[in-house]
Amino acid sequence: MRSIRAACLGTATALVALLACAPVASAVAADTDYAHDRGKDRVITLTGKLAEQSRFPVNPGGPAAQGDRTVFRSILFDKDGQQVGETGGTCTTTRVADGGAEACVVTYTLPGGQIAAQGMVFGHLVPGPPPAFDNAITGGTGKYDRARGSIHAETVAPGERRFTIDLEH
Repeated sequence: MRSIRAACLGTATALVALLACAPVASAVAADTDYAHDRGKDRVITLTGKLAEQSRFPVNPGGPAAQGDRTVFRSILFDKDGQQVGETGGTCTTTRVADGGAEACVVTYTLPGGQIAAQGMVFGHLVPGPPPAFDNAITGGTGKYDRARGSIHAETVAPGERRFTIDLEH
């Protein structure tokens, strides 16, 4: 169970986490005037590929436990495969029953600023591909200052997630 949990947790957090339905290259490029376009919604779609991950289990070598933590970093790419940023964060297991649950805090670094997100991921201990999840955008910096909205993440391949970032103003 430990190796399945570790694989699922790694992939689940790689996306958290947390950004992803429009062409990304044009969305990121067109988003340069984000701060001046208050009142307009924007959608940015990115692919995240896991670059680094460390696990800090409460019971090393034992079963999953409340308090297990994963720290990760992923590289973000646009639809043309160009690197446009990175994401990093932590997820902490809050429940091991019923497939597990974890609370995640993630930062997405993009051209012109950063987007902060947080939320829950459910089912990360269930065997198979990591589950899709939605996190809340809690703020940002630079052109994403005072950002709000949500981020939907879904697994597209091992160690790879598609993030749909829905910025609302």
